[in-house]
Amino acid sequence: MSVAPYWELTFDADGDVDGPERDRLLAQAADRGVRDLIVFSHGWNNDRSGATALYRRFFAPVPGLAPKARLGYVGVVWPSMRFSDEPIPDFPRSVAAVEAEARPRPALDKDTRRALLEAFPGRTTVLDQLARMLDERPDGTAGLAEFGRLVRLLLDDGAPEPVADTDEDGEPAVFGGDPVAACEQFAGALAALDSSGAPQFGIPNPWEGAKELLRQATYYRMKRRAGTVGERGLGPLLGRLAQAAPGVRVHLVGHSFGGRLVAFALRGLPGGVDTVKSVTLLQGAFSHYAFAARLPHAPDRSGMLKDLQRRVDGPLVCCYSHFDAALGTFYPLASRLAGDDRSCAGNEIAAVLGPRWGALGHDGVQAVQGTVRLDLAAALDGRLPASGCVNVDAAAVVRRGGAPTGAHSDIVHPELARLVVAAGRIA
Repeated sequence: MSVAPYWELTFDADGDVDGPERDRLLAQAADRGVRDLIVFSHGWNNDRSGATALYRRFFAPVPGLAPKARLGYVGVVWPSMRFSDEPIPDFPRSVAAVEAEARPRPALDKDTRRALLEAFPGRTTVLDQLARMLDERPDGTAGLAEFGRLVRLLLDDGAPEPVADTDEDGEPAVFGGDPVAACEQFAGALAALDSSGAPQFGIPNPWEGAKELLRQATYYRMKRRAGTVGERGLGPLLGRLAQAAPGVRVHLVGHSFGGRLVAFALRGLPGGVDTVKSVTLLQGAFSHYAFAARLPHAPDRSGMLKDLQRRVDGPLVCCYSHFDAALGTFYPLASRLAGDDRSCAGNEIAAVLGPRWGALGHDGVQAVQGTVRLDLAAALDGRLPASGCVNVDAAAVVRRGGAPTGAHSDIVHPELARLVVAAGRIA
């Protein structure tokens, strides 16, 4: 690790934390003289090494930004996954990613298949069928309909439904609606992202969107886990830390679904605990109305994290970027794909569906009174407020990445590390 002292906290899918790791943190945080503890949760990395590599690089500039601070660092490890052929800026490309470029079909490489088996235990036969269909691409709509049925089987395993971001937020209709229409929509969006503005001729093969349908099923499963781990695992643990080391100031940082994890930790934070001094969400993959007291399209309803920014004794900073294709294009499309037969792509999808299904990492916190909006330069120039929600346009640095996720994982920048330090008033 690039920094010290550093602890890891490993959670299982139910939010239970590794006991020895927990005990080391609780025993050592005060003894090591830590005053400011930065707790970072990854998004959809599929193993400990990927998460640790992210923490190593992101934390590296922090000691130089606050040389007199008594800093400690925690890396949260939870059972998530990503498709191994997704490009991540600044990280070494896997062999699977290189091989994927040479294949005209969206076949599942061995690393992705292994990760899928871990995400959906007991579904080996279904996953084998899905992989075979992605390779063979049977003609006609019957094949796509069967593919959609198999994707649905992955989710029908008796696992509890995820805690919703809003009180009307349930399972995305993309898994219960017409899979042919869903794949057509996803294929059109992927074609637009790959075209770099070039004119499109012809209709994309809907099988080009089938892999995205499967990808969305894995994201939905990770959404379940992130909320559970945050509320049942990290939140209560922070309460115990406040008792064991009451002088430690905690700063929560989360990327993608890790942002959902640390946000839902506020729900699990015991009453009276005020040690969380800042929250920084990096491309948060959950509803931009999560903190809203009233939904604009349904004033009698609220976000599931309503007013929980007040549990933070400091600012809740939300970084967003319009270069994030995962959240700007596929998040709203998958959230409520209702079989609309219009061809939509890129930001056109958000425009057609409206702001109702937007994500925090695409346009920031919405419908929360008093939210401040800054660009990254202004935020780093000392203009961050001391409390409340703050939207920071990070597109100046969060801008690189290929299809289908765009710049969603382009978060390893010294400017964002500076933002975490500034949000926490870490001197």
